This record gives sequence, C-alpha cells and structure tokens, in this order.
Amino acid sequence: MAWSLKGSYVETCSCDLICPCNATFDHGATYDFCRVVLAFNIREGEVEGTDIAGLKVVAIADTPKVMTEGNWRLGVFIDERATEEQADKLVQVFSGQLGGPMGALGPLVGEMLGVERASIEVDDDGLRHRVRVGDVIDFEIQDIVPFGIETGEPVRFNGMFHPVAPDLTIAEATRSRINAFGIEYEGKTGLSTSEFSWAA
Repeated sequence: MAWSLKGSYVETCSCDLICPCNATFDHGATYDFCRVVLAFNIREGEVEGTDIAGLKVVAIADTPKVMTEGNWRLGVFIDERATEEQADKLVQVFSGQLGGPMGALGPLVGEMLGVERASIEVDDDGLRHRVRVGDVIDFEIQDIVPFGIETGEPVRFNGMFHPVAPDLTIAEATRSRINAFGIEYEGKTGLSTSEFSWAA
C-alpha cells in the first residue's frame, strides 16, 4: 500500500562547511568518515492507512569517507509518543522496507545498529533549528545568510542528490553534543528545509 509524509527537516554532520557529500555522494567527506544526524518533524502523513502526523524520527549514520562505498552504520530513534502501530509503520519507512528515498539508500547500509524509542524535540525558529533526542543528541544549526543579502534569505543548495530533497538550505552548527548508538562526533555543518514531501 501507499504512504506519504510531509514536514520539516534538519541535519548536522561532521564535515567542515560545506559538506562535500552534499555535492555528490562519491566525493570524499572532509575527514575519513561522515557522521550525520537526520531529523524529521512529520507534520502530516500516513503509512498504509495509519496516521503519523505530529510524530518525529531521527536517524544517525556513520559512513565511510566516500559514501557510495557502502557499509553505513545506521541507528533510528522513533518518537516515544507513537503508538506501537505508528512506530512499526515508521520503522518500515525509515528502514527502507516500504521503498521511497530510504529504500533507495538501503543497499548502502551495512549494519543496522537498532531502533529505540526516545523523546524527540525539534524546534524551528526562523534561521535557527534545534534538535534534542533524549540525553544522547543535542544540537543547533543556523541557516547561513550570505554577506550582502539584504532580504535575509539564506543560501540554498540546488540540484543535489539527497534523500530528503534536491533543494536544501545550507547551515552551520552553533552547538553540538552527539553520542548515540556508539556514534560520537561534533556537528559542524548542516542542512534544513521547512518543507519536504515523501511518497511511495
């Protein structure tokens, strides 16, 4: 059956500004790895008839320097407010079992580190975006407004191959504390969008 979800998205990764992997997955990361947290704030959606509006999902990944080499290590946090049915459907979507963007990334994942329930907070406040997952993830990124842009509009990256969208806002991390599923790193750069839409 079909599923769809819409909402906002925030990420921070270990690369220096701007993450080379966002230009193309087959470019090497800044360091010998790319570690990234992907946070999804689902405003509306359903999965095979189950309403999932208002829930949040956060994934954390540890990948090789060149992402297309595969062997990603992936862990997923599901909103503790989700019912068992909602949680099961979200796991199916975010593990790629039901196709869609995460399904396309499935062949790159070498190790699934687990799925945990957690309190997840996502706060979008203009150019600032904050994410907190229990006591293991806490970061803030700020969208970058280029020097001389009087409208205050942040810079966007167009035409990228990214599971969320081809058009995301470039940001930098202003605060980062990340240690989950055995993946620990300092977030330095980031991406955000006020609106993403998935369906399969």
